[in-house]
Amino acid sequence: MCGDATNWNEDEYRERILKEREVHTRNVFRTAWAPSVNPSSDTIVVASSDGSVASYSISSCISKLPVGVGNTSGQRYLVAEPNGFLQGHEGPAYDAKFYLNGKDTLLLSCGDDGRIRGWRWEEIIRSDVPISLQGNHIDSVLDMVNPQHKGPWGAVSPVPEINAIAVDTRGGSVFSAAGDSCAYCWDVETGKIKMVFRGHSDYLHCIVARNSTDQVAFCFLILIVTGSEDRTARLWDCRSGKCIQVIDPEKDNKSKGLSSFVGCLTLDASESWLACGSGQCFSVWNLPASACISKTYNRASIQDLLFDDNQILAVGAEPLLHRFDINGKTLSEIQCAPQSAFSVSLNPSGVVAVGGYGGLVDVISQFGSHLCTFRCRRI
Repeated sequence: MCGDATNWNEDEYRERILKEREVHTRNVFRTAWAPSVNPSSDTIVVASSDGSVASYSISSCISKLPVGVGNTSGQRYLVAEPNGFLQGHEGPAYDAKFYLNGKDTLLLSCGDDGRIRGWRWEEIIRSDVPISLQGNHIDSVLDMVNPQHKGPWGAVSPVPEINAIAVDTRGGSVFSAAGDSCAYCWDVETGKIKMVFRGHSDYLHCIVARNSTDQVAFCFLILIVTGSEDRTARLWDCRSGKCIQVIDPEKDNKSKGLSSFVGCLTLDASESWLACGSGQCFSVWNLPASACISKTYNRASIQDLLFDDNQILAVGAEPLLHRFDINGKTLSEIQCAPQSAFSVSLNPSGVVAVGGYGGLVDVISQFGSHLCTFRCRRI
């Protein structure tokens, strides 16, 4: 029997379907734990494909879960409301990082609009503006835009996107990996570019900063490592802006795949070991020796990596959180909610957050149990 279509509204139906589709195709590109004096920080910040940068309370999410309900077994996940919301970018927000600690903490984000924006974290957490009215309620204290390039006959290129950022609090700098094949060093105080790193032949996916000590000169050095679509990673001296080492993870691979670009990088706590994700492979490099010590091949593309002491956490184009030892041996595989995961972040307490497709964030304890899984609510 057909329903009554007397009051049928085609426009409302179309709008509802499009909103539902947008929610389920939304991506979480970065999760970042907020700084806290307590090792078990309760707040996580999420950068998403809708350009938003939002914060969520994990304890609040856990308290709203029905007792005894599995978090990853079904498709009806908790839709969590943020406790802080910023409409950070026009287009996807790709990365988020915290700069400094305490009252001077800044929340930084970057995105497809080629901007790095920064807000005072204390203003965000103390805001009494209702969530439904948040978005542009807090003024950014930093707003840095990638330069455009002039071409023939005065043509100006679009603003290149910024795919990742890294921070150097000692030098007062933020480093960015841009879509024009360059990395930039920005001065936090002035918002101006201090240095440009040129050498890659294709756009950059990732960037990490390495603080090291020159044992000969007894001085403190800043190095950055960049990963590019040109299938290489490069180490740069931030004093001169020159490339000091080129890493080619696929150098000895005669059957390089189309997706073998360097998509993610991570340094261990000693900053002597670099893990480099390239397609379905990740390699581990000893930086002082400039040597690759292991290569590990995975079933699916690896999209983010993180050191946890002497182990490596990895996520990618499959619903699994992998844990490897430094030689690439699989230690564990944990099912996680996002069918494709773009970000893995580690809390000092050992809790891991995995973010990815569908606007999902899966929070997993150091023992492998799922504390909560939530879908980021659209504001």
